[in-house]
Amino acid sequence: MGWRSLSRSVVGTRHQHRQLPCQDTGGTRILGDIMLGAIADGAGSASQSEIGAKLAIKIALDYLENLEQWLQPNDEHPGWPTVERSPTEAQIKRLFERTTHKVRAALKQQAEENGYGFEDLASTVLAFVATPHWFAAMQIGDGFIVGSSGDGTYQLMFQPDKGEFVNQTTFVTASTALEDLQVRVIPGSPRFICAATDAFERLALKTQDWSTHPPFFKPLEEYLLETPSPEEDDTYIMGFLDSEYLNSHTDDDKTLLLCLYEPSGL
Repeated sequence: MGWRSLSRSVVGTRHQHRQLPCQDTGGTRILGDIMLGAIADGAGSASQSEIGAKLAIKIALDYLENLEQWLQPNDEHPGWPTVERSPTEAQIKRLFERTTHKVRAALKQQAEENGYGFEDLASTVLAFVATPHWFAAMQIGDGFIVGSSGDGTYQLMFQPDKGEFVNQTTFVTASTALEDLQVRVIPGSPRFICAATDAFERLALKTQDWSTHPPFFKPLEEYLLETPSPEEDDTYIMGFLDSEYLNSHTDDDKTLLLCLYEPSGL
């Protein structure tokens, strides 16, 4: 019992035709009852965005992994909440602001060491921390994070950042990244989590009011319920990511990250 997760990325047909790499990526880490997850979508206009996306996810997860020690009461972090007690919005904002600073610093160093421009590494960044008692997330850019308590309803954490113009969003390399950072913490146990890049938005969300479309999420939740080792048994998800149906709706790169929590005793 506990957490099970899967993160997969597939290059879009547009990039296949142009022989370009996949600019999306994602990853998860499990720390006992704590689940960490993050996804990134490299900017199509940025020459090294696939490198930027991968580095952003690694640094974000590396930094958040320290949360395990922060969640234990001690002299160094006396005010940090325990796993059982939900943190405040202010605490979560500080955590994710620091995460963003770490990501930006790593990208700047990568750019300087390899002769890139900082903006050449542009990508969105979405990340979350989930425990059996609360769920916290951050988002810079578009894409989405959705959670469910297992009652058949799916809650969108943030409205995707679409900027002022079509196909525009905020990237972690932008000067306004910290201003545009969205953070949220909600109490309660998330049984199912889905994070995805913007290729899935029109299938998973009703963009006129940004409500969720349950028929998109329900089969994914059932897949995790029925698959004890999704990292090893990913045939269904890989088939879906590269299906004619999905490719007929989007030619973009696609990243899908799924998590499910089953408490002991169920």
